[in-house]
Amino acid sequence: MVSRRTFLAGGGAVAAGGLGWFQTGSAAASGQAGSGLVDAAELGTTGRRLLPSFARPRHLHYGDVSKLSGGDQTLLTTLQGLVNRSRPELYFLYSPGGNDGVDARWLRNTGVPATRYADPLELVAKYRHRVRGAILHDPEVPDSLNVATTLAGLENAVVADAAQAKAHGLRVVKDLRGLFDDDRVKTYRWQFEHLFPRCTRQLLAGLPPTMVVQAENLTWHEIARETRQLRDSSNRGTYTLDVSPALGKDAVYVRFQDSFGDDGWGPSVLSVTAKADGATLATFQPGTPHEAPYLFDGLNSSIGGEGNRFSDGSGYFIYKFSPPAGTTSLTVTVEMWNQYLVTATDTAPTRVEPFPYFRDYVVATKALVSWLPPNGPTGELLTEHFAAVGPTTPYAGWFANDVAGEWSGVDLAAQGGSEVLPADFYMNGTVHSGVVAPISDRVRRFRPITPKKKIYVTLTFGEGDNVQYCQRHMRDLWDDPRRGHAPVNWTVSPLLADIGPAILSHYQRTATHNDLLICGPSGAGYTYPGAWPAEQLDAYFKLSGRYLRRTGMDLVYAYNHRENDAWVPFSETIGRGYAEHTPIRGIIQSWEKGDLLVRRGGLPVIGNFSPPGKAAEYKAALDAHTAAWTGDAPLFVAGAVNAWSWTPTDVAQLAELLTGKYELVLGNVFFDALDKVL
Repeated sequence: MVSRRTFLAGGGAVAAGGLGWFQTGSAAASGQAGSGLVDAAELGTTGRRLLPSFARPRHLHYGDVSKLSGGDQTLLTTLQGLVNRSRPELYFLYSPGGNDGVDARWLRNTGVPATRYADPLELVAKYRHRVRGAILHDPEVPDSLNVATTLAGLENAVVADAAQAKAHGLRVVKDLRGLFDDDRVKTYRWQFEHLFPRCTRQLLAGLPPTMVVQAENLTWHEIARETRQLRDSSNRGTYTLDVSPALGKDAVYVRFQDSFGDDGWGPSVLSVTAKADGATLATFQPGTPHEAPYLFDGLNSSIGGEGNRFSDGSGYFIYKFSPPAGTTSLTVTVEMWNQYLVTATDTAPTRVEPFPYFRDYVVATKALVSWLPPNGPTGELLTEHFAAVGPTTPYAGWFANDVAGEWSGVDLAAQGGSEVLPADFYMNGTVHSGVVAPISDRVRRFRPITPKKKIYVTLTFGEGDNVQYCQRHMRDLWDDPRRGHAPVNWTVSPLLADIGPAILSHYQRTATHNDLLICGPSGAGYTYPGAWPAEQLDAYFKLSGRYLRRTGMDLVYAYNHRENDAWVPFSETIGRGYAEHTPIRGIIQSWEKGDLLVRRGGLPVIGNFSPPGKAAEYKAALDAHTAAWTGDAPLFVAGAVNAWSWTPTDVAQLAELLTGKYELVLGNVFFDALDKVL
């Protein structure tokens, strides 16, 4: 399975449907003139906003920070949070591509006058009088960066290291160096006890303190490649790889990645032995303490059920081996299988830097930010965080440990009555939540059909719960010139109405008659409803209903919880909760096999069918999946589209293959027809 992170109707057709529009953004939603942060708590429990919003920007100062270090970006994003708290004035371009990058495109869409700074660090001097000084994090203790971020919001200070503070003439408000060690639980326990009483209760935040940055101009030597698309472990074996071509410096870095990055069946490695000139240099199994000294970068990988390390799609993992000086032969023997691509280099391929993103929103809202893996002692402390806030308080950011961290993290949040807002790479949030834009609250009209003896297929791009995907990758997909050539559903988060109204508005207004926006998992925030406390579940459904009505969505793509490594179908109680409190007409449940078709609470629920590969392979999988169909009655298939590897061009190519017994339709037509025959 590919991770969420291994990383839209509108237009003339919708306008003809008579959509109702209302202005959204802090000024419009609150009825105020729009000066300063508008806390959602000010609206009370019946208010329309879950997330804090900001005043409407009048003029923006911006610069391209894509080539700055993570430390400098962190300095600027925390400055941005402090300045934009009163009214957004700072905006940054993070994506490469200059004026063609996604951040530049959104900036133009805002229509807000803007002044560009060739050197964005000049903005520190320009706004230095607006901050008290700097909170110094400890580079030796990565988690101190999150403590510094929390303190920055509370003390009206930026986050910096000692060298940055000196270079920019910033007074030291608090120096965290030497106060913490590598005991993550102790660090965040101190923060929870001493800082949380001063923080907002509107949200909790989870951000990694560091990120891995790719080195430039590297030469990778290809060592081994599986050229067949194998997903059944049939090539499992022990392979001795000669990585000697990468010898030359102090170390050799061996990278394992997916040889077919578009289908999610990358390399699995169960054991590793490295030998230098025949002498054993290292031997270990993944996930054990013996692996730790050699695992240079494992952030984009996971540990499987056999204790194997694997990485799918665009992910990878890297081992570092340091042979004795003068070594002429270096081999690495691995037991591995599936679609592997092994390469090696003699130069450190990545470096670790502070993680800067989303910190403007965290600082501006005075939120508590931590990074607590959801299992073990850190998970126990994270559970206390959820218990300290009210039901439906969002957890904004993400979790450690890739896919496994996602499943256990979202599950833990649900048990604590919190929905998740994946937002760790959401950038300029303080600006986007303040831009006023029209959002339609009318449900998309469609022409119903009388089901015939055909196979009805609806295709859905996933990942829309993830607001950074909606902001970044989805915009690139949306700008594909072949979008609109074939019907497809696009999952989006209805919480964009708070944190990115202009983003949601853009997708609504520019959608073609073949684009349908539906709600991403599993309503107003990513969650597993089956994991919620029974007494709090209706609060989530009511919240979701409010946001679905506000954004005109009547379909939801949803997950439940997992038991014994399998997704559990929705219960009658959950179906009834959706039916009673939300306006949805049906649910696509993430099921991976496409064999679920039931009614729950009177609503049709269908499992998604998610085959690998591109158009031809997808069509072949559909043919196999529907081979037993006799043609005596309509058949319905909800097909998932991998948003990280597919584009609207790929959807159009698949549509050209779906002829004869197949009919490709939008989700609203699909569920209306399904409801008639189920």
